[in-house]
Amino acid sequence: MSTTIRSSALPTALPDGPELDYSRTVDRLLVHRDALGEVFLTDLRPIDAESYAAAAQLPRSHAYYGDHLLRPSYHDPVLLLEACRQATLAGAHRFYEVAEDHKFILTHLRLHLVNPRLLQVGSSPFSLAMRVRVTNRRVRDGRVTGLDYALELYTEGGVLGTAEMGLRFKSPTDYLTLRLKNRGGLALPSSATHPETTAGTPVAPYLVGRAAPENVVLTNASTSGTSSRATLRIPVGHPSMFDHPQDHLPGMVIGEGARQLALFTALDVCGMSTAKVFPTDVSVDFLRFGELEDETLLTARTGELVRFEPDDDGVYYTQGGVLELRAPDGERGASGEHALLEQVPVRVEARQRDELLCTVDLTLTRVAAG
Repeated sequence: MSTTIRSSALPTALPDGPELDYSRTVDRLLVHRDALGEVFLTDLRPIDAESYAAAAQLPRSHAYYGDHLLRPSYHDPVLLLEACRQATLAGAHRFYEVAEDHKFILTHLRLHLVNPRLLQVGSSPFSLAMRVRVTNRRVRDGRVTGLDYALELYTEGGVLGTAEMGLRFKSPTDYLTLRLKNRGGLALPSSATHPETTAGTPVAPYLVGRAAPENVVLTNASTSGTSSRATLRIPVGHPSMFDHPQDHLPGMVIGEGARQLALFTALDVCGMSTAKVFPTDVSVDFLRFGELEDETLLTARTGELVRFEPDDDGVYYTQGGVLELRAPDGERGASGEHALLEQVPVRVEARQRDELLCTVDLTLTRVAAG
């Protein structure tokens, strides 16, 4: 007797692209993950010398990426960025001969959602298809040392958005030399032995759009006028943010802190509920390594809250580009024919010892009935 197991998830295909497989995840070593549960990439297929296709399956439930107050529930845009990170990193190893033991350095990342409503959590896992194109290749002595990527994101419902990412690659020896130089010769620390606690008062989870306290990474948050500030909590025991030991502060952890402070600020300054708001545009530039031992100060400032009305086709023309709020079943509009879209830009900066680590620009979006 044989049993055929079929996935209830609808496979997503690229327009004019190769067929993609969603049946199993790739080798975790390709995406630099220790835990199998943190691997979302399922397939890689070459297209030409400068591009390839990638597939990922996003879970309906996840202790970190799924811990949000949004109602209805949406897949986390940061999870999309993690899927993109895995696609670019695995592609570097698979197609551009970057050694698997090489360290990678994240230089920048961007995300623009064209139709964020397609991220609404459904009754089956989310199939994501990516067309990945190399826009800049750095080569030294015949070895690829850096790749910049542009990604097109698709789901079963259509075009989801675009992303960009930059990676630099260092051999273990070159990486150690660079890190020791950054640290003035001091030995590298490890998150495996770093203190679990960070001084200060943790922010209440609901103020940053979270339900679980362990997913909050801000302490001592306060607002003055149109700006806020907080200290970054370093959750070295967190199974997603610190999947494996690190000698520095991961860029994705700084990005999570920036997202939380942006939500905190938008709530306090603009009255935008964390249960109704999510980022539709994210732009991050990393300038230097963040150290585990140093206090990380985050500051945020909001721009002007703007309201947009859709055209007759339900398309919004915003400052960040076209935004189409089309429901997964094809019905246009979010709260009726006269839905208003509200957006506020937030700039977040992260500093250690008064030196800028990175800048994060987010556009927070809320749709409300008009």
